Order: sequence, then structure tokens, then C-alpha cells
Amino acid sequence: MIRALAVLAVLATGAAAPGVSPTRIVIGSSGPLSGEVSVVAGFLNKTAAYFRYVNSRGDVDGRTIEFTYLDDASDPTRTADNVRQLVQQDHALALFSVVGTSPNLAVRDYTTAAGVPQVFSATGATTLGRDSARYPLEIGYSPPYSEEGQIYARSILATSPTKPRIAVLYQNDVYGKDLLAGLREGLGAKRGLIVQTAPYDSTDLDVHAEVAQLKASGANTFAIFAFGKFAAEAFADAATLDWAPQIYVSQIAASTATMRQAPRATAEGSISLFWAKDPATLVFATDPGIALARRIAGGARLDGFFVTGLAEAFTMVDALERAGIALTRKSLMAAVLDLDEADNPFLAPGVTVHTSPTSRFPISTAQLQRWHAGRWMPFGGVQSAAT
Repeated sequence: MIRALAVLAVLATGAAAPGVSPTRIVIGSSGPLSGEVSVVAGFLNKTAAYFRYVNSRGDVDGRTIEFTYLDDASDPTRTADNVRQLVQQDHALALFSVVGTSPNLAVRDYTTAAGVPQVFSATGATTLGRDSARYPLEIGYSPPYSEEGQIYARSILATSPTKPRIAVLYQNDVYGKDLLAGLREGLGAKRGLIVQTAPYDSTDLDVHAEVAQLKASGANTFAIFAFGKFAAEAFADAATLDWAPQIYVSQIAASTATMRQAPRATAEGSISLFWAKDPATLVFATDPGIALARRIAGGARLDGFFVTGLAEAFTMVDALERAGIALTRKSLMAAVLDLDEADNPFLAPGVTVHTSPTSRFPISTAQLQRWHAGRWMPFGGVQSAAT
């Protein structure tokens, strides 16, 4: 009762933002609920499940979270249409976890001009944290792709039993180029170890020719900076070509479901990284965070995308609570940029969320994992590109 009266008092001053009422907070998002990469929309379905869980346990300062997310089939033009609807018609307080690099880049000029926070986007594009002077209301969530590439470079240099000769398949967009740039930066003076790169476009039919070209380079290390079906095809093509390099596969392409589709002998020993808990990883079988995720899932299929979505939603609720009863877009953004979250139950042990006005990569650490006998197995410790 006291909280409700406080909310009404705030609203009476005229300080409330669009999407905020005494009883609700409207948050919007867009992502591929259909199409070839619709599996990634697990982010949105699962964040919605977490918001329902929070609403059932007492809301945020007396307000329920109303999460509206629209299908864009990973088409940036549709993302732009969705975002205009969410802002102009649904009056969303903020955009949360918009899925994909190109969709986020397609709408940030609009959201910046409209003064709408675009927070915890579901992409590791480095620009989301690097270019804050131009886009002050934008922030990602996961470790930046450039840092991911640097971590792989350090692993290659530290563990290769012979001189590594690296071949890279990469998606010819910000996602793939970020990873490749990070790999080169991490190799430093030894970037000449990259003997061949092969870009592909997301509209291509397959990557058969690219993988054959990479094998012909004589590489003994294969970085798969691809996505969706192209990552799966890269594994299959390597097997068909009887190529058995040490494989590094980008985190977003390394779901357990995708890896289990790859030929076993080719996938075995592959290396990737993770920052959220995967319920298929044995070390997390009895983990309290995974147990909570199962309760929230309520019988729905639980996978790494589900848990990642829960992690992002946990941080969003944290920010909303920190923003206070006098919730506005300005107070939300101030809270988003003042986080020290070490209790997110869905993140890997040792991975924390930290932000400040000058530190705009909420998660900047991760841990390597190796594919063995049909599962990911963590190894080493939590690390960043700087450690």
C-alpha cells in the first residue's frame, strides 16, 4: 500500500516516463521468432518467462513488467518497423534484448534521437560498448566479439603442440569481422599465423567452397566464426573433406544442440567459450541457478539459450529496481550504467555484471570449454582479453 501511494505521488508530479503507470512497466523487443535463426529467439521467450516469474512474486515497486516482443525474422527493416511500433504505439519505456547485430545497428539512430534506452542487446558487437559518445542510450550484454577473438588467440598460442596455421571462416558482417579483428589483435606480432580467411554472406546457400579453400591452405587450426546452419555445415564439410584441424567455434554458434548435429569425430575436442550456465554441462547438473531455471521453465525445454535469456532478464530487473519508484528513461539508464552484480544465478561462476558510464561492456569475462563425448566441459579459469 505504501509503495502504491508513493508511485501515485510520483505520477502526480508528471515525472513518469512513457510506458510507466502505477501498475505496469512496458518493455519492448524484437527478434527472429520465425525464419532460419529463430532458435535464437529463445532469448525473448525465456526473458518473458522470467518477467512472469518476477510478476508472480511481487512485481517491481508494485508494477508488473509487461514485455512485448515482435517478430522480425532477423530482417533489420522489419526490426525498424517493430521498434517504431513499440515506441510510438506501445509507448515502451525501453527496448531490451533486441536480438542480433544488424537489427540493433539498424535502429540505434532512431532510438537515440527518440531518447529511448536500447539496453542489454542480444549481441556482442563491440560497437555497442565502444561508441557510447555517439549512442549514449545503447549498451550490449555479452562479452564483445572482439574480446572473444582475443581469448581464442591466446589459447591457440598457449596450447598448440605444433606451429599453428590458422584458417578462418567468418560471416561477412560486423559479427564475423569483430571476431576476426579480435583474433588478429590477440595474435599481435604473430598474426601471420592466419594463413587463410574466407568470408561468406548470410544469404549464401552454403559454405562448401569456402571450407574447401581453407583446408587447401594447409591449416591445422580452424576458427569457425559462423552462425546457424553455416556453422553446422562447416563441421560437416570438414568431415567430408577428411580435414581434422583443431577447431575453435564462436560462442553464439556453439550451442549443445548445434554441436550434437556435427559429425562426432570432427566436433570432438572443439573449443569455445561460455559465460552463462548450460544445463547440458555436467558440472551444472545440480547447480541452484539451473534448478531455478527449471522451475521457471515449468516443463518447457531448457537449453543454453533459455538460461542466457534468464540471465539478461535478471539484470534488467536489477536495473529497474535500482532505478527507483520515480522510474523514467533517465533513471533507468543511470541504473543500467551503475551495476555491480555478482549474484546473477544464471551466469557462470566468477562471471559478474559490471557497468559504469565509462565501462559499457556489462560482461567482460568468460571461460573456455572443450567438446568431449557429446558435452561441453569447462577448463581453465574465468578470463578476459586482458588477463
